[in-house]
Amino acid sequence: MAEYILKRCLALIIIVFATAFIIFTILYFTPGDPARALLGASASDAEVAAMNEALGVNRPYLVQLGDFFYDTFIRFDFGESWVYGRPVYEELAARLPRTVLIGLSAMVLNLFFGLLLGIFAGTHGSKWQDSLTMAIAMVFISCPDFWVALMMIVLFSLKLGWLPPYGIGGPEYYIMPIICASLGGIAVNARQTRSSILEVYREDYITTARSKGQRESVVVRRHMLPNALMPIITTIGTGFSRIVAGSAVIETVFSIPGVGTYMLSAINGRDYPAVRASVLFFAVFTCIVMLVVDLMYAFVDPRIKAQYSRVRRAKVQ
Repeated sequence: MAEYILKRCLALIIIVFATAFIIFTILYFTPGDPARALLGASASDAEVAAMNEALGVNRPYLVQLGDFFYDTFIRFDFGESWVYGRPVYEELAARLPRTVLIGLSAMVLNLFFGLLLGIFAGTHGSKWQDSLTMAIAMVFISCPDFWVALMMIVLFSLKLGWLPPYGIGGPEYYIMPIICASLGGIAVNARQTRSSILEVYREDYITTARSKGQRESVVVRRHMLPNALMPIITTIGTGFSRIVAGSAVIETVFSIPGVGTYMLSAINGRDYPAVRASVLFFAVFTCIVMLVVDLMYAFVDPRIKAQYSRVRRAKVQ
């Protein structure tokens, strides 16, 4: 197991370094002048040149790349935002709790309702309950997040007046963003859970468990789910990372000052330090989630443990 975890951690480090290299290179070769964007169209050429000198963007590519890697991975310094004039890590630290709150809450809804709908559909395969559940899932997965968010604002804020339309405040401000962020994940989890349940529904050990007189709920909980978990775990992990990484849309529509809106405003303002830090944050977050998924694989599937045990014994011999 230690070797398995070490390999996954090494892969995580490589992915983070590769992401940092790619985002830096893309921003460096992106057409346009960040100093001109910051100063405005009325700035003189001398002012733009002075700003480029102050920002350090007129230096050679390899020099800037080396400084970026040194500051980011050795000093753990993401630089100062060109637009806000504050250290980037302070902005991320202030906005991160809102993004994570929406992501975690949406993931809880994904798990609860997605698993319930998938189990319900899988245990009623080819019946009207299955068709109705999959039709609901298809509607959820087909509707774009921004459209659902706008329709929720129109209905629950403008028409009914139940919830605030945007901004941050008490718990009521997060209800619509969390629900909107969870609908697509509920549909994906429901479809994957249904597929996994159907794969094991007619297996011999399931028939044997039923023949022993066990209740259907016990059969599902003790026999079906443990053997159908592998693809479900994958869906859960990718869904969680997708919710947080895709938070920009939800946060923008509901005017929530999170990491997603920070990254979008940085892109629009050509605030390169903020863009690089935001992309790295999402990359690290996704890598950590997928690392947890891999560790869950090793915990759930005994074949992974057996594989690395055989490799270890072969090395000893």
